[in-house]
Formats: sequence, C-alpha cells, structure tokens
Amino acid sequence: MEMPLLDDVVIILGLAVVVILLFQRFKLPTILGFLITGVIAGPHGLSLVQNIHNIEMLAEIGVIMLLFIIGMEFSLKKLALIKRTILLGGAMQVFGSIFLAAAVMQLFNYSLGQSIFIGFLIALSSTAIVLKLLQDKGEINSPHGKVVLGILIFQDIIVVPMMLLTPLLTGEVENIGLKLLLMLLKGALVIVVVLLSARYLVPRLLYSVVRTRSKELFILSIVAICFMVAWFTSMLGLSLALGAFMAGLIISESEYSHQATSNVLPFREIFTSFFFVSIGMLLDIEFLLEHLPVVILLTIGTFLVNTIVATLAARLLQYPIRTAIMAGIALFQVGEFAFILSKSGISYGLLTPVTYQYFLSVSLLSMALTPFAVQYSHQIANFISKKLTGNSEPKPVISANQAGLEEVPEMEDHIVIIGYGINGRNVAKAARYAHIPYTIVEMNAVTVRRERENGEHILFGDAVHGNILAHVNIHKARVAVVAISDPDSTKRIIAAIREISKKVHVIVRTRFVEEMQDNYSLGANEVIPEEFETSIEIFTRVLNKYLLPQDDIEIFTRQIRSDNYDMLRSMQSTGSNIHNLSSELPDIEVASLRIYTADETIVDQPLEKANLRVRFNITIVAIKRQAQTILDINGHTTLQQGDVVYVVGLPDDVYNFENALKLV
Repeated sequence: MEMPLLDDVVIILGLAVVVILLFQRFKLPTILGFLITGVIAGPHGLSLVQNIHNIEMLAEIGVIMLLFIIGMEFSLKKLALIKRTILLGGAMQVFGSIFLAAAVMQLFNYSLGQSIFIGFLIALSSTAIVLKLLQDKGEINSPHGKVVLGILIFQDIIVVPMMLLTPLLTGEVENIGLKLLLMLLKGALVIVVVLLSARYLVPRLLYSVVRTRSKELFILSIVAICFMVAWFTSMLGLSLALGAFMAGLIISESEYSHQATSNVLPFREIFTSFFFVSIGMLLDIEFLLEHLPVVILLTIGTFLVNTIVATLAARLLQYPIRTAIMAGIALFQVGEFAFILSKSGISYGLLTPVTYQYFLSVSLLSMALTPFAVQYSHQIANFISKKLTGNSEPKPVISANQAGLEEVPEMEDHIVIIGYGINGRNVAKAARYAHIPYTIVEMNAVTVRRERENGEHILFGDAVHGNILAHVNIHKARVAVVAISDPDSTKRIIAAIREISKKVHVIVRTRFVEEMQDNYSLGANEVIPEEFETSIEIFTRVLNKYLLPQDDIEIFTRQIRSDNYDMLRSMQSTGSNIHNLSSELPDIEVASLRIYTADETIVDQPLEKANLRVRFNITIVAIKRQAQTILDINGHTTLQQGDVVYVVGLPDDVYNFENALKLV
C-alpha cells in the first residue's frame, strides 16, 4: 500500500539530517539548515517532495506546538505584567512599520491600497523563528525577550483585522464595521473562556487525570486541550497559533505545567522542523538569482524599517537603548503570518505575481539572516549604543525624580541587588529579615514604580552604566548581587562594577556552568550556576531521605560550594572529606502516600479497628489533611480519603500499603 505522505516525510527527515550535520560542522544555525533542506527538496530545487500541501499541514502543527509550549512556560500572571508592552509597544511597532513601508511603496508608484497591504506584510515578524531562537538562548524572560514576546503577541492578534481590512483596500466593502465589531466580540469571548478554564475547569480535569497515574492519558489530555482551544479560536476566525498560545496559558496556571512541557517538547521539535522546511520550499532560486541586487536592497530596507520602528517602540516603553536595539534586531524579518495574509492579497489583486515573488524572496532571505542577527545582537547593540551616546556614560531613560518618586537614600556597607526577578526578590527578603540595608537596580519602570510605592529602595536604570552604579554607592557597598537573565549584560555589569570598586564582593547568578569562567575572569567573587545548585538541592533531599545527620549534609554542601563545584564538574573526588559522607541505616523506608481508596477497612474508622500496623507491618507517624498536619496519632485517629499519610516500614511493606491506598 502506497503512502505518499510517508515518502515525503522520509525524504525530508533524511535530507535534513545530512544538511544539519553539515551545518553543525561549520557551526551554522539549525534553523538555516531546515530552510536549506526545504529549498533543496522543494519544487524550485530538486523536486524531491511532490505533495507540498501535506508538508504545510505538518508545519501548521509545528507552529501550534511551539506557541503551546511558549504559553505553558509563560503564564497569565507574566502576561499581565507585560500588558503595556503588548498593547502600547505592539501597536506602535505594527502601525509604525505599516506607515513607513507604505510611504516607501508610494515612491515606487504603487496604489495606496497596495502600499498599505505591503505595509501589512512587512509589519508581521516571525513568531516561530524568533521565539525559538530566544528560547534556545534562554532569553525569553530577559528584558528584550519580554518586549519581543509582547510585540509578537500583538502581531498575532492584529493579523485577523488585517485580513478583514484587505477587501477594504480594494474598495470591496461589505459591512466592514460589523465584521470588526464581531471580531472584537470573538476576542472577548476567547479571553473569558481562557480565564474561566484556567481558574476552574482545567485544574480539576488534570487532577482527575493525574489520579489515574496513567502517563498515556496525561499526554493525551494535554495534547487534546491544545488542539481543542486552537480549533475553538479557528472556528471564531482567529489564528490557530493564537489559540495554541492561549491553551498553553490555561495549562500554565496548573501545577502540572512543567510535566506537560516535558511530555510535549519532543512533538514540537519534530513538527517545527517541518515548518521551517515548508518555508524553504517556497523560495524560487531562479527568480532570486535573476533579481538578487533588488532583493538584497529590499531586504536591507525591510531590516531598517522594522528594526528602527521596533527600537523606537521599546524606547517609548522606557527601556534602555541597548535593550531596545536588541528587540528591534530580533523583529526585523517578515514572518509566517505574512504568508497567510499574502494569499488574501493575491486573491484580491493587491499583489501581482512579480511582487509576490519579490515578497517571497525578501521573506526567506530575512528569515535565513535572523539566526545570525539574533546571535550577534548583543555586540551590535553594544556598538550602536556606544556610538549614539558617545564616550560619556548615558543617562538612564527616566530618573527617580522624572517618575515622581523619591531618591534612593544614600547607604554604606549595604547590598546592591541588580535585577528584581525571583532571585532578586528572595535576596531582598533575606536582607530585610536580617536587618541588612540594601538597594535595588531594576530596568522595568512599572516594577520600579510599584515597588517604590510599597516602600522598597529601588532605582530605575541599566546597571551596565557607571553613573547608575555610582548612584547606589557601589563603592561603599559590601556585596553586589547580579541576578538577571541576560548573560552578556551580566558580564558588562561585572566589568562596570570593577571599574568603580575592587573591594565590593560580587555574587553572580548564571544559568549554565559554561558561563562561570568568563564571569570569574571579569572579577566576580562567587558565581552560582542554577544547574549545579539544582543538583545540590536534589541530592540534599536524597540524603535527607536516607536519614543522614543534618550537620553532615551541611558540611557536604559547603564543601562542594567552597571548591567552586569542582566535584560536580569533574565527577571525581576532590580529595576533601566528602568521601567520608556515608550512610549506615537499617533497611527501612520513610514515605508519604496519598489515600485514594474508599476501602472501609482503611478509611473512616479508628486505627485500632483498622489494625494497619499488623496487617501491613507499617507505622503511621503523621497525617496531612488539607492545610492541617496531625502529629498526635493514636488508636482513635481515623484516616480519610484524600489524606497524605507519612509511614515508616520495610520497603516491601510500604509498597504493599501504597497499593492498598490506590483506587480499586
């Protein structure tokens, strides 16, 4: 039996493996490899794939999976924090790009309708490519990452009214006002459904699924939620990708979001590869080569228009110039939703065949250049910001006085906390508890205003600049804690601190061990990599599980940290006293078990009648019932369905008791 789709999938995956292996050898971006695979396999290349429509369907699933995972990793609370970026920044970027692009097209004698429509296409960046690149670099939650995400969300929303307005640009108007009103009502309906589902429906559904302890059912439920919400938004005339992002936000509010992400991730990697391949298949190499000079000029024009407008949008949102430039560079390309919109333009006569080929060539070339632009965006932003500000230190975008806030009080022998994310907040809490004076430097103006109103000593500014550090008396501080998500900015901050003070003790938080040495070489005193600290926390809990003395565990963790994690890096003993850490325990198990069963011989009767100690050879030492912990266990104590019981016994006995507590 022939399966044409299977033939195409085998060809694409096999060719992609060869191309990407070659690209990895020369350290070229993986996304570029997928695009080249599409060019080779497509109708304008070797015509290896016959049914492009099937590949486009797989590509659409890839975009859905990508946006779904982004939504799960974000959450409604984080989305609310950047609502100003979405509404204000997104509107400025989209309408600014449309205006500039349309003005340029008017110079080439295009009609007003055609010019505005081409502006529509230019204004839409690639959600799939940009978010994947930022996600791979761990910069989704960085300042420029939040700007990019907010603007991309606005673009995904605005593409729907763009499609509704397309007939208007040709003069074919049929109740356009009614259609726009209907679109707003649909959007409101989606928001209501998302909020209600996240608050009430999905957490209860997933709890019921998790209780079955079926991994297959859990994965099926997660994927079903994703496609059901995407289908729902599609039925309302909104984009599938937007629906997938909303589905991710719904699940992000549950306690199962991390497990869901890990289960869905392999599906995303496979299907997003088909998306990039399908984009590559659209490129007509012959047309590109014949019109290469014009295509290059148009690509440069697109880069300038989108980068300048997005940079200005980020600056108007009061982000530092360096952050704004990095956001602008990330958003310069023409994106996948422009391809969808272009089909409407062709059907309404707003794009001629030649114009469409130019559009495809510029789009593909800009997408192919995006990985390189994002990779070097830090260096480009550093260079441009230095040129724009001159040799003197630039002033912050707003000062405390401009924001209507009091100046940060002058301190000495204090802590300077740079970055007020989770880690920065925890340091501030610990400092308050210990009555240690501290001050905070943060780049999010909204956070600064809110925390100032709450009484925090916080200053708006970019700590890479010496005048900001001088303002918080870094030269009089005892400790500086750098707790931000941007590795490049972290290095620049360390260097800026060391230019002012050699004595302040600099503690740096990083995500990966590879970043440690660079930070040490720039002058950091301590570098704490999250991946190693996570390992220490896990193993500490393992040692607690084996009932080792707490003081031995503390000696063990102190020794690892004092050796700068050498033991974890080399996986060999460092010759210290760590190897003396040992466990001499009887063969007992300490476990916490949840009661699912309604068996009347176990629940709802006194323990002296249930006789669990004799029946199962275990001892119950505590019971967790909702928010209450019961430690006084006696013969009159009863167990209830839903309780968590803490038991001690031999491993086999504990296992048997656990099985008895399951649903029957």
